[in-house]
Amino acid sequence: MKAILFDPFCGASGDMTIGALIDLGANARKIIDAMELAANVKVEISKTVRKGIFASSVDVITKKDGSMTLNGIIDRINSIYIEPAVISDAISVFKILGKAEAKIHGTTLEKLHFHELGQEDAIADIIGACMAFHDLGLKDHRIFCNPISVGMGFIKFSHGKFPVPAPAALEILKEYTLPWQMGPVEGELLTPTGAALLAYFVNEKGMIPAIKTGGVGYGAGSRNFHVPNVLRIIRGEVDDSLIPDMIEMLETNVDDVTGQVLGNLIEVLMDAGARDASIIPATMKKGRSGHIIQVIAKSQDSNRLARKIIEETGSLGVRIIPVKHRMIAMREMENVSISLKGTDFLIAVKVARDLKGALLNISAEFDDCRKASQESGIPVRDVIRLTEEEARRNVS
Repeated sequence: MKAILFDPFCGASGDMTIGALIDLGANARKIIDAMELAANVKVEISKTVRKGIFASSVDVITKKDGSMTLNGIIDRINSIYIEPAVISDAISVFKILGKAEAKIHGTTLEKLHFHELGQEDAIADIIGACMAFHDLGLKDHRIFCNPISVGMGFIKFSHGKFPVPAPAALEILKEYTLPWQMGPVEGELLTPTGAALLAYFVNEKGMIPAIKTGGVGYGAGSRNFHVPNVLRIIRGEVDDSLIPDMIEMLETNVDDVTGQVLGNLIEVLMDAGARDASIIPATMKKGRSGHIIQVIAKSQDSNRLARKIIEETGSLGVRIIPVKHRMIAMREMENVSISLKGTDFLIAVKVARDLKGALLNISAEFDDCRKASQESGIPVRDVIRLTEEEARRNVS
């Protein structure tokens, strides 16, 4: 499956996004024409070097600037003669930006009239990025984003200073659950326009699977730092048969907990949100018999589950081991009807598929099979076998 990875290790802005997409092969002349048609600007594209990295630089020179409403911007974009899909995408990006600004300023989209939103270069940047995106044919790609470096320190506004990231950028990061981190340098690295573009383009969550790189583009920022001030965009292909899932492993050793307590612990942890839980027999120090408790969890559940382990077992500590990601199949539940000694039973089965829809596995739910076994007198292993055979005949 074709994929794109945004790698904003030194932030992202509208001009950096356009530069990186041009570096990947987007038609620079076509993009310049669209930007200058949409906004009162002159656009210059050149090559530059940022700490040894050769990158495309986009310089947007504003001829005349002013304050516009969001509705005024949308009306202007709708009036220009470029591809309808580009217009549609640009309006969507502006609405993301507008909603964030409206919330920050305590107003509505209809009443929003904010100078920073109406700048001509913001209009040019968003039109240019959307045009480059379409010119490269990226709409059918899976699009991922590494954690966004937002910078450090304070930003100067007309009404004072505010800490990085800018309020509108932070609102977009929150609303679209984009991963971010402070650093690596002082100053604003993520602009609200850059955040809105990433929010609209990125369509996948979590870590990118293994990728075969087909191309790399670098878009230069306007300043020089001790790290390369570029946005990197990687184009390639990923294995799309399984789903990447971010997890953590919780683990602790115990040597004085009874089997009954450990058996109950698994039920407690599963009820509390654990993805899986295991108890592994082990030989502890001084030859004592004990157990290793291992739990698979989502990161947001780890602290709560660690507390459960400590409360239930008396353990004095739980190791939380970050796991890059695991690969999982899509899972769905279906019901299968089987006849046992003249009686029909409805049994749930778990069906696993890859992202292409290929069947990977079928597993009958044990509790349903045990109930059917008890009522029919047929051994539970035979009920499981018959259910899964019937499911394979009926599940396409």
